[in-house]
Amino acid sequence: MSDFATGARAATEALRALFPPTPLLRNDHLSARFGAEIWLKREDLSPVRSYKIRGAVNAMRKRLAVNPAGRKFVCASAGNHAQGVAFACRHFGVQGTIFMPVTTPQQKILKTRTFGGDQVEIRLIGDIFDQSLKAAQEFCAAEGAHFLSPFDDADVIEGQASVAVEMLAQLGHAPDMVILPVGGGGLGAGVAQYLRAQQVGSELRFVEPQGGASFQAALAAGRPVTLEKIDSFVDGASVARMGARSFAALRDTPSESVLIAPENRICVTMLQMLNIEGIVLEPAGALSIDVLEQLRDQIAGKTVVCLTSGGNFDFERLPEVKERAMRFQGTKKYFMLRLPQRPGALRDFLATLGPQDDIARFEYLKKTARNFGTVLIGIETSEPGNFHSLFARMQTAGFTFTDITDDEVIAGFII
Repeated sequence: MSDFATGARAATEALRALFPPTPLLRNDHLSARFGAEIWLKREDLSPVRSYKIRGAVNAMRKRLAVNPAGRKFVCASAGNHAQGVAFACRHFGVQGTIFMPVTTPQQKILKTRTFGGDQVEIRLIGDIFDQSLKAAQEFCAAEGAHFLSPFDDADVIEGQASVAVEMLAQLGHAPDMVILPVGGGGLGAGVAQYLRAQQVGSELRFVEPQGGASFQAALAAGRPVTLEKIDSFVDGASVARMGARSFAALRDTPSESVLIAPENRICVTMLQMLNIEGIVLEPAGALSIDVLEQLRDQIAGKTVVCLTSGGNFDFERLPEVKERAMRFQGTKKYFMLRLPQRPGALRDFLATLGPQDDIARFEYLKKTARNFGTVLIGIETSEPGNFHSLFARMQTAGFTFTDITDDEVIAGFII
């Protein structure tokens, strides 16, 4: 057995003092839908509702073994690593300072405080993770504390590999394919190295959000690169630059094995898992399931493990998730209507609506002209094709309008 595999097994054993293996469950709904044996490795059911507790506990455990007096730890996190570090700080009785972006969902901030108690201090700095990371590293250097990277750390990567140790033991054999979310790459690096060390021939697929495709960019450049802009919606996986150690372990990954998931489509997957299966997933936690449709031909008749990496979802975000999902499915649109300022004009417009068309928003934006006013209208319907009929009726009725649903600039200001 390789040194990495031995370390991963030791990390797995150490975790048993904190929690049992997370469940590996066959999902009947997904299996029937895709004609495959789909198993979910439910990291959303860990004590901190994500896999991040694994790397945090392992790194802290090994650090304390080498330097028992070094009892100050620092981390930067968009939420899940923070919770893992907080849980570990309380378990080992050490002090932790946790830097989080100001944009972190309140649910994750509150849970971090709950897990850490008096052992942790939370500092909200920066709009994105990378800004929090810089502040944390500067603080760490000034205070002489030990920095716990969320992914670019050998002991963290080793701890994340415990997912693979449990998975193989629970399944009893190697799956045909393992689908993993990737942000900084710590989880992917750990799982890939363990399976490689065990000479397991499972295919690996990595999924990252469209607005944070740092792994894809690194493969194209041959080294980690910093993205100029990221979309932080998938906060658990939106990283501007993947870790150097993670990339070193994954640099031979074929580009076709890295899949991109659009943020709005992820919302569809989240709602389906919530409404059909009763499983609460955060955006990053839904990544591995979201790409199953893309892989349909490759997984038919095979055994596939999807890692649901986290379930720290703030339900205050549910309206946004529903909005994004409907826009992706084409069942909700926004348009600017030029409405004549005459008696009966509104009634004429309402007459163009079909039986399945509902007005979700109606707002006058400008009513200074004598003859026309500009109206923002949001319409929800049951089938995307209904909009083709609606727009045809509106044109026949003489209404002038502009569909702004996919115009990011206008939508960003108005919707």
